[in-house]
Amino acid sequence: MSTQTAARPSTPLRRAVPYVGPTLAYVNDPLTLMRDQYDRFGPVSEMPFIGRTWTVLLGPEACGTALRNPDKAFGSELGWGYLVGPFFHRGLMLLDFEEHHRHRRLMQEAFTRDRLRGYTAKLGPAVDQGLDAWKPGPGFQVYPALKELTLDLATQIFMGGADLADTAELDRVNQAFIDCVQAATGYVRAPVPGTRWGRATKGRKLLVDFLSRHVEAKRESGGDDLFSVLSRLTDEDGSSFTDDDVVNHMIFLLMAAHDTSTITVSTMMRFLGQHPEWQERCREESMALGPHPDLDAVNGLTSLDLVMKESLRLVPPVPVIARRTVKDTEVMGVHIPAGRLTAVMVHLQHHMPEYWPDPERFDPERFAPDRREDKVHRDAWEPFGGGVHKCLGLHFAGAEVQMIMHQLLRRFRWTVPADYTTPLNYHSLPFPSDGQPIDLQPLTMSTTPGAPA
Repeated sequence: MSTQTAARPSTPLRRAVPYVGPTLAYVNDPLTLMRDQYDRFGPVSEMPFIGRTWTVLLGPEACGTALRNPDKAFGSELGWGYLVGPFFHRGLMLLDFEEHHRHRRLMQEAFTRDRLRGYTAKLGPAVDQGLDAWKPGPGFQVYPALKELTLDLATQIFMGGADLADTAELDRVNQAFIDCVQAATGYVRAPVPGTRWGRATKGRKLLVDFLSRHVEAKRESGGDDLFSVLSRLTDEDGSSFTDDDVVNHMIFLLMAAHDTSTITVSTMMRFLGQHPEWQERCREESMALGPHPDLDAVNGLTSLDLVMKESLRLVPPVPVIARRTVKDTEVMGVHIPAGRLTAVMVHLQHHMPEYWPDPERFDPERFAPDRREDKVHRDAWEPFGGGVHKCLGLHFAGAEVQMIMHQLLRRFRWTVPADYTTPLNYHSLPFPSDGQPIDLQPLTMSTTPGAPA
């Protein structure tokens, strides 16, 4: 492909929606937009998006190059900064190069295997408590219920308990996270009241105020929740996080810990509701364990792990990763100038038939040892990103999702109509605009031996 061909802008899409280009097309159906862009212009092209020209990378070769970033040409801070920078300012995702390396190395001490075991031990009882409040029945709105649950888990596991805030304040915190994430596709990119950017500006201030009140107490507490751990981490050189560092990292980690997990669990519930044979297969494994398995046991839920990976393939919680070039570079022989916003559209490669036979079919066995379709190309499956910015909390996220699903399988049985397609809203991270209704029914001793009444 020549540079001239690959770099020409997607004129039909740009002409359809002046100024914002294909932004509306992305919000309505990002996968269709990505396929069209790839079919017309190949793996490296240009696209007008939210008022700027972006270089678009599609397919595992192009996306993998940017994520591995061998010549350090792609910066994360200036890419994400254009979308949500003021609201997740100086979170780990928005740091680069030596500074990112220093912060990540220090933060890794909060995600060691031993610490993950401690977090997981607290997850079981916390999930139990949250599910006690669910009222099963036809039309149960599972997405908002899961979002409330995962925020509560983040409060307890990451911040050490709900005593930090009352229910009304937690509701405001939850809304603040939503507002900050949804600013990404706002057309007005200034703190104008009533706009996405304006709501996100207020949300960021609420989150900073909320967390700043507790930093010193957390540092002195000696607690083993993530907030306390981050507050007192020190590396071999004596470096530690400032109060501002702790607040910035907590805002980003709390968003990541409950938004992406909520999306993943809701996707898994949809597919298990439409594929009862897989639901029963997963339930059988969960019934063989106690209600609160440890980290090693929950990681051993083989069928649930296959379902999780397939759900992450079909609906990646972060479908596009933002970068900006800090110097001239090339991807697949195509020149990309310095200062260019770059959209690494990993969603498409999860659906490309070259790597995934019958890619729209729910088929968890793709990830079984005798198939491993994800290994056909090293970058075919990238739900957690790649390179030095690969999600630091991916193992915690996996344990959280598996623990929630483990408890749900032991408590409930649910169905979803076979023809139901989740109406995903992509104004930010994907979420079901209808709340994702399911027919949720409690298990009884008579229907499943060993299940809780």
